[in-house]
Amino acid sequence: MMWGGLAAQAQQPVLTLETCYTLARQNYPLIKQYDLIARTSRYTVANAGKLYLPQLAVSGQATYQSDVINFADVLPATIPGLHVPEFSKDQYRIQAELSQQIFDGGVARYQQEASRANEKVQQQSLEVNLYAIRDRITQLYFAVLLMEAQLRQNALRRDNLQNAADKMKAALANGVAYRSNVAELQAEIVNADMNTTEFRANRKAYLKMLGTFIHQPLGDSTVLAYPDVAPPAEDIHRPELSLYDYQRKAYDVQERQLRSAYLPKLNAFLQGAYGRPTLNIVNNNFGGWWMAGLRLNWSLGSLYSLKNNRRMLDINRTTVDVNKETFLLNTTLTMQQQQQDVDKYAILMQQDEEAIRLRSAVLESSRAQLDNGVITVHEYISQVNAENLAKQTRILHQIQLLQAQYNYKNTSGN
Repeated sequence: MMWGGLAAQAQQPVLTLETCYTLARQNYPLIKQYDLIARTSRYTVANAGKLYLPQLAVSGQATYQSDVINFADVLPATIPGLHVPEFSKDQYRIQAELSQQIFDGGVARYQQEASRANEKVQQQSLEVNLYAIRDRITQLYFAVLLMEAQLRQNALRRDNLQNAADKMKAALANGVAYRSNVAELQAEIVNADMNTTEFRANRKAYLKMLGTFIHQPLGDSTVLAYPDVAPPAEDIHRPELSLYDYQRKAYDVQERQLRSAYLPKLNAFLQGAYGRPTLNIVNNNFGGWWMAGLRLNWSLGSLYSLKNNRRMLDINRTTVDVNKETFLLNTTLTMQQQQQDVDKYAILMQQDEEAIRLRSAVLESSRAQLDNGVITVHEYISQVNAENLAKQTRILHQIQLLQAQYNYKNTSGN
């Protein structure tokens, strides 16, 4: 449905409320974090997977020690031909070790799961922040619609006043009216023009803010579509609910990670070195050597805090459940209040129609009375303003009714 006051601009593309939601989401700065979160998670997962790749470590040392092995202390010195080796107190070693993880107790797997779970939590938290933009877009969109409706109604009021002023000028020319009557009508026309200026300025300001959100140039030629009626739905489908579920799953992963802390770790290694002394303990010369084998590490220290860590995770999960329950309660209460607003404005709309019918009948009678000189111009202007106020009130309630429906829709997430 196109606004009647903008019918001459029908060639202008019509901007809908849903389009504004989409454009605001696409152009909001926070949306850039989606890619950053995904990339960070990919790097973290890839790094965790590399724990099973062969690991190379190189080390070296040079030492001087106060004492060394002295075979002369344990071997008889009188044995013919026996040469007792002597060792230097300065010793050197450069070593390289290549190790391969065989079993890590699930450390790498749980790190990958934790990274993916954290990614979902961060992305859903971002989704919650992006969803909040809908309320601001809704307020701006309906504010523009309200200004446009008031502009149309004010134009009708001005036409009524202008018609009365034209008739009064003709009467003045015929000597059957006072010049003050014409002036009073013209003054009221100026007031109507001032209202037009104010409504246009407000519309321009709201369009500028809306255009900033959706990153589109919006001006006087912009046409906003009148949204369809949004029937209420009682179910709640807000992004916060998924966030609570992802947070709970992240704590489940952390609990499984506790298991990997007390499981044994097994790896194979190949070690090569050069220095003095070598593995040959009776040789004091520089040389190289190597060894290969399996290495088992099993630390049970984490068992001391395992029970408390599990209890803390249980508390965290309970906190998430409480937050979810609180959110559902508050959202339900807000929806109930917004439903009452919808019902209230629907009733007010019906009352507005009756008030307008009566005010229009009075104005029609006043117009005839003015033509016949029964009432004054001031009394006629009062009736014009009374009818205009009734119609402006209906416009306000009409926009408020539709906005209340969309507020309810956004609150419920439907």
